[in-house]
Amino acid sequence: QAAKGSKPKRGKGKAPKKNVKQVVKAVDVLSPAAMLNAYYICHNAAACLAFRGFPWPGSPKKKGKKRK
Repeated sequence: QAAKGSKPKRGKGKAPKKNVKQVVKAVDVLSPAAMLNAYYICHNAAACLAFRGFPWPGSPKKKGKKRK
């Protein structure tokens, strides 16, 4: 038995996560905000399509940075 005045022991570890449904919003790639973003990050039409997930056929692959 626990001594008087001591707190009851609690289980250790993480509590199970509740099932949470994530709401998926439809994204408009032609919205004014998306176009402004593309204006600043893209250099040409091929770069714009690549950033939007439509790579140009035959385009060179990006090389990753070397880690030290």
